[in-house]
Formats: sequence, structure tokens, C-alpha cells
Amino acid sequence: MNKAIAGYHILSILSMVDDEFDPTEGLVIVDYLKMYFPPLHINLDNEVEKLSTLKKEEYPNHFSNCLDAFYSDSNEKERIDFLKFAVKLIKADHKITMDENKYFNEIIDRWDLDPNF
Repeated sequence: MNKAIAGYHILSILSMVDDEFDPTEGLVIVDYLKMYFPPLHINLDNEVEKLSTLKKEEYPNHFSNCLDAFYSDSNEKERIDFLKFAVKLIKADHKITMDENKYFNEIIDRWDLDPNF
């Protein structure tokens, strides 16, 4: 899994952990896709199918795997840029749930980033 796909999966899980998908969250994901996918010829249908078959109890493990994949295929600037997408996504519906906060903090902790980036 390359960083573009891993990032898409991370953002998708962040948008699903509160059991409510807000259209504004979708717009953030679309912005991410526009920025990272055009030069890559990736079958997004396959990725959507993988995500749609994940059970909620599988989110933590898949999220962790995606964090590892993104980290290994990126540099610090790319991680900070991605974190900005994650912040934008969890703020999109004007409420941050405990689950969104937990997953977001996992990104910061696992990638050893300054939360005040």
C-alpha cells in the first residue's frame, strides 16, 4: 500500500469512526484525492470495496497498518501536510467525537509529530 492509498484509508476511517458520515467530510477526502491521486493510476473502486467491507472492530488494526504504510512511504513534511487533511476532516462537521480524537492522537503519537504543527 503506497502513501496515497494509505492516506485515503486513514481519512476514510476517520470519517466513519463516529458512525455518521457528513458530506463536508467527503469534500475533504475529495480534496485529498485530487491532490494525491491524479498522477497515480489507482483503481479507487477496489479501495472503496475494501473499506466498505471492514467491520468497525477491524478499524483499529487496519488504521494501524495504514499508518505504518504511509509513514514508510513519506517524509516528515508529507506527514505534516497529511495531518492538516486529518484535522480538516475531523472538524468538518463541527464536532469532534472521542473516537475521532483517539484515532487522530494515534496518528500524532505513531508518527511522533508535534501536535502544534
